[in-house]
Amino acid sequence: MSQLHFYKFYLQFRHLRKVFQHRFTLTPSTNFLASLYGEGANRKPRTTAQGILFDMTFTAVSKSSDLQCDPIIQKYGLEKQGLTSYTLTLDEQKKNGYPIKGSPQCKGFICTGCDQQRTDSSPLFGLDCEMCLTAKGNEVTRVSLVDAQGQCLLNELVKPETAVVNYRTRFSGITKKMLLPVKTRLSDIQTRLKKLLPRDAVLVGHSLNCDLQALEMIHPSVIDTSLLFARNEGQRFKLKFLAKAILGKEIQCEKKLGHDSTEDARAALELAQFFIEQGPAKVAELNLEMLLTTEKLAEVSGNKAALQSQRCRIQKQLNDSPHLAKPCFLDCLHVTGQNPLLLGRQELDSSDLRQSNLSTSNKQILRKALEDVPLSTFSIIQFSLGPEYIGSHLLAGLCEKVRSKLTDMLTIYAGPFEDSFCLKAVEKEFGKCGPIQSLTVVTETYQPYVHIQYKVLEAAQLAVEILNGAEVAGSCIKVTKPVTAAMLDCDVLIKELELDVENEGVIYVAGLKKSLREIDLYKEFSQLKDLETLFLPKDLQNGKHRNCCFLKFQNSQSAVEALEVINGCTVKGRKLRSRHALASGHLWRWISQMSDSNGKQGRHTLFEKLEQLSDSEQDLRKEVKKLDQHIEKLYRRLQNNTLCIVLFPGVHSMHGSQSGLGLMGIKDDRGRSACSTAKFLSKGFC
Repeated sequence: MSQLHFYKFYLQFRHLRKVFQHRFTLTPSTNFLASLYGEGANRKPRTTAQGILFDMTFTAVSKSSDLQCDPIIQKYGLEKQGLTSYTLTLDEQKKNGYPIKGSPQCKGFICTGCDQQRTDSSPLFGLDCEMCLTAKGNEVTRVSLVDAQGQCLLNELVKPETAVVNYRTRFSGITKKMLLPVKTRLSDIQTRLKKLLPRDAVLVGHSLNCDLQALEMIHPSVIDTSLLFARNEGQRFKLKFLAKAILGKEIQCEKKLGHDSTEDARAALELAQFFIEQGPAKVAELNLEMLLTTEKLAEVSGNKAALQSQRCRIQKQLNDSPHLAKPCFLDCLHVTGQNPLLLGRQELDSSDLRQSNLSTSNKQILRKALEDVPLSTFSIIQFSLGPEYIGSHLLAGLCEKVRSKLTDMLTIYAGPFEDSFCLKAVEKEFGKCGPIQSLTVVTETYQPYVHIQYKVLEAAQLAVEILNGAEVAGSCIKVTKPVTAAMLDCDVLIKELELDVENEGVIYVAGLKKSLREIDLYKEFSQLKDLETLFLPKDLQNGKHRNCCFLKFQNSQSAVEALEVINGCTVKGRKLRSRHALASGHLWRWISQMSDSNGKQGRHTLFEKLEQLSDSEQDLRKEVKKLDQHIEKLYRRLQNNTLCIVLFPGVHSMHGSQSGLGLMGIKDDRGRSACSTAKFLSKGFC
């Protein structure tokens, strides 16, 4: 199943949508279970009274050719090279947000003046800054520079130009008391750095782009250790981990008050020197991914003996083999001393996953799961739909139905207007409800109407609730949604979306001035009780924020009280409009994807397939409802504080891939998943 199934049968998934608050997208895989378990482990299945169990052992990959798969080797090759081979190119600097000479975003930035040609003998300098949050944004409050021998050349506190909003002492180590006597300004630091750095200097730092942006300086030659020690899929190692794993140094200790910028600058410099001296092959042989996995497991596992045994095994294989495979999910469970229970219609042989005889029904799997899962510390239960429910024609039909319904839910019709009405006046009035995707005049009617498609569900619903019966452009108008068979249950769906656990305590606010910043809105809404988070979504195309925002409160009652305060109030001369949120960030992104994609089939062919779809869809609707009930029964039998993850793996078909969906929560005494405010921060509306 896929994300498409979840939202097509949203009302049928009554338990899933009411219990699991955290949702995230999954990239579809041709072999989902194999991608879940990962590669690189010997899996030895055995059938027991508790289902299929797996024993895992780490497998060393002794072939030198496998070293080629390491992202460090793929980026730099096997041979040792000089330092100029590891400096970022201009394209890499642009991609990673470095200040670039001539860029509009860097107007007023100062060049270091280091314009001499670099060689492999050019001097290295470690640089690190600590920043505090001000009304302007992140501003430098401490700067450290060390030379190639680790000698500190500069370690200076800096007074920000604007008032400090948050000192971020836990990370920066900066306090209000420390900055009170400071007279040094950013311009003073810029002048000193220009004098200290020779014309062929190479700067080294960890995510150095942030430091140079805060310093408002442009430097042409840099080595970024967060990119130097390459990982897959854009991930980065933390400086603290690299310093411990490679240099054997403890930095950024919790006992200290914040980070030490001199210590961090020196660590980044030494890491770059190690990489240059040892070469990429030696660095790859350290297998940093495996070491990181072990470190993380040390934090969550109380099985110290298993961890110590694992470390010894890793060390032995590091000595015996040039490279290790990346640890898989089952390996991680093994380190914590757990053997997972797997119940489902698929089995695992020693080489790979394969499809077994589909003789076990979902009902039988549930019956066994109710008995065995409470006895297991980690379980994977797989329910499956029959092949008749995942055919390409069925998926294409479902996709088109969902796309059509989403478009209709984002659409309203307003009118009738006088023949000479002003379209700009209509756009201005309806734009107060939220960002508009398109606006066109309907001329097939006796008097003109306006077809408006919004970018967010809340805006369309707000327009219906507020502007129906209002006077707009000199006419008393009606505002309605399209009347189609799929929209007959729209009111029910809207109500369920309002009650969705992801939207609890979240409200939508429209009518904001586009010049307002996040910090301005925090000031305007600071009097609202129990306000936790404010989010100002941005337009993906131009990077500007829309005329709306979302507010997250500690509880639903505070959100209701906030609605009464906000509706009708004025901010910077604009009257605000507000309502309960309908589409979480996750759903909003998915709606955007569905709305932007176009059907690949001709209308005639598609119509025929939609006609054929009705019977199959009705059967699928029943199966989905049963599936939701199965998961609910299993959920109720779990112990409190059990971490529960439901995965829809996604689907590959001739009509394109349908992304998967993950739902996560921790069962508590109230029968629903525990939640955290951090979830709202990670929604990623834009």
